[in-house]
Amino acid sequence: MSKALFRPFDRYEFSDKVCYLTGQPATLQTTVFPDWVLQQFHLSEKPFKMLDERIATYQDITIPVSDEAFSAINSLDKEMQKAFNTGYSAVKELEEVKLFQWIAKQVYGIIHWEVRAGMRQQRAIGEEFSFSQAIAHKFSNLHIMLQSLVQNVEFEGINPWSIKVFRVKNDEDTFSYRDEINTLVFSLRMNDFGIIASLQDNGESLNHHKEILDKVSENPLHPIQFEELCARFFYSAYLFNRLPEYIIIPTDEAVFIEAMPLRISSRPVYDIWQAKTYGQVLENFWKPWGFLLLEIIKNPEMPMSFLEDENGNFIPQEKITI
Repeated sequence: MSKALFRPFDRYEFSDKVCYLTGQPATLQTTVFPDWVLQQFHLSEKPFKMLDERIATYQDITIPVSDEAFSAINSLDKEMQKAFNTGYSAVKELEEVKLFQWIAKQVYGIIHWEVRAGMRQQRAIGEEFSFSQAIAHKFSNLHIMLQSLVQNVEFEGINPWSIKVFRVKNDEDTFSYRDEINTLVFSLRMNDFGIIASLQDNGESLNHHKEILDKVSENPLHPIQFEELCARFFYSAYLFNRLPEYIIIPTDEAVFIEAMPLRISSRPVYDIWQAKTYGQVLENFWKPWGFLLLEIIKNPEMPMSFLEDENGNFIPQEKITI
């Protein structure tokens, strides 16, 4: 039998005594990032920048959970640990919904932690906490989808997300995590793979970037090529101008979630791509290699690329020298 959905954004139920996933009484606090990630990549004391520019550490970012939620999260983390440490071939074989759950667990966990911190700050100055209805709507939908970890949820029709796994020639100790919670886009690079995900676009990112994704295909990527793809996905998420809506039907057997069509308006799904703004995003993703905006958009009609040559052909990673 399906349980009642927990909807924390209806009444801003973000107490550290309430499980962030189920709404049941919390029995413990657990880190958003799995223990195996913190230990394997020595991240516990590493800095993590929050939305308001405060610096926390990875081990500071915790969420309140019930026994049921902790058990479900722990089981998922064990499955991901095995696949991620095996590498690209194992990650490609994972059920897409499992990848979504694992990614959403991190992203929503950070959202929950940020909201709790924001509420504490507002209370300290005697003000009521609030943020935009559109953002709350997106976060609430993500949270409902994440509850598939603890109850039977059926995604009908197209999936609400875009997720793509790439083969990447990373250094052995690489762990590069990135998210943008306002647009719900995510990337991770480790072992011999990289993942890019847009958590609430109903698959549109994969359509929008189909041309370059077809060129990349199964080819292994240099890290700078993967980061270029990330820049394209993160920037296009900013240009995505729809607020996805979902039909959510709880029944005794399951919660059914169906994405509503995005293309009911004549307006394009994405706003116009601006080379300079894209160049600024790409400059940020290419920081490890030191490329500056003026170099990147020297030719605004054809910004610098390590994915395609001047004729639009894919550049094999072994031909890249930096």
